[in-house]
Amino acid sequence: MESPISSLLEEELRSAIGEDRFWKNRVNSLWSGERAIHLAILSPPYLDFVLEGKKTVESRFSENQIAPYMAIQSDDIMLLKRPSGPIVGICSVVDAWFYKLDPIVWKEIRSKYFDEIFVNDSIFWASREDASYATLVRVGHPKRINPIPFPKTDRRAWVILKARNQSSLLYFRRRTPNES
Repeated sequence: MESPISSLLEEELRSAIGEDRFWKNRVNSLWSGERAIHLAILSPPYLDFVLEGKKTVESRFSENQIAPYMAIQSDDIMLLKRPSGPIVGICSVVDAWFYKLDPIVWKEIRSKYFDEIFVNDSIFWASREDASYATLVRVGHPKRINPIPFPKTDRRAWVILKARNQSSLLYFRRRTPNES
């Protein structure tokens, strides 16, 4: 049985995507269990680069095996959220690759995916040098949507909202009237 919270998010997504035929079909089947729903928090300008189609590969680097590492698959859905803000975009997962990092793999990622990751910032790359794992996600059909409020109080930059073969959300918290 679908949870009232899942229904609420589905209703908000339906309203936010408007008449886009591709996304109407996807949202209609979100809770069928066929695909997972991920929440990716992206800072400007990278969020805009994804929504504009300039950044076609989202990268996540970590010291531990945390989401989305080994938890995302092609045909999953990514909701795109601003830090401390609403969900403002949606995209599909075209493909995903997972890496155990070493100097050779680092070199391969930078040479093969540099343009698609769309980050020409030495600080970005230097800040990830201690990472042991990488997840690269090729995205498709990016769409800017009407903002959906989504209060999130933890510091995770990636959340699995619904795993495959589940009909309700794993994480979704509505703001109470007393919260700002």
